[in-house]
Amino acid sequence: MYQFDISSGSKADLYRDLHAALDALTAGEPDAVANMANASALLWQYLPDLNWAGFYRMVAGELVLGPFQGKAACIRIPLGKGVCGTAAESGETQVVADVHAFPGHIACDAASRSELVVPIVRDGAVLGVIDLDSPEPGRFDAEDAAGCEALATLLAGRL
Repeated sequence: MYQFDISSGSKADLYRDLHAALDALTAGEPDAVANMANASALLWQYLPDLNWAGFYRMVAGELVLGPFQGKAACIRIPLGKGVCGTAAESGETQVVADVHAFPGHIACDAASRSELVVPIVRDGAVLGVIDLDSPEPGRFDAEDAAGCEALATLLAGRL
């Protein structure tokens, strides 16, 4: 059993501690599914106000559901569709304050109001995305994006 001392202080401290915990959990583990599963559990446990935390993996040119925490989700997402497909196609983080205002949003859970999607990139190729949903409008900001981008960079070498 793993015990982590995750900060409840500033976001910067929270993401620093999450990065250290994820590094400890995934160091030396070559299995991508195991590493994504532990990462989604960490995010779910320690990030407040989430209703979904997980991964979509790039498989044969589309996003396919990976390990996650939350309600059952959409299984396949085409590139360029929804927030996840947009992030995967562009290779750019998407911070969406109001998912209902996002053109082509795919509503897997009607309770979701905001979303953060971060591409996981290795050697210029998108391997998948980290997807976080919240029932709170405007839940995610630039600090959340930067913290999750650091997690994605760590995971890129371990998937």
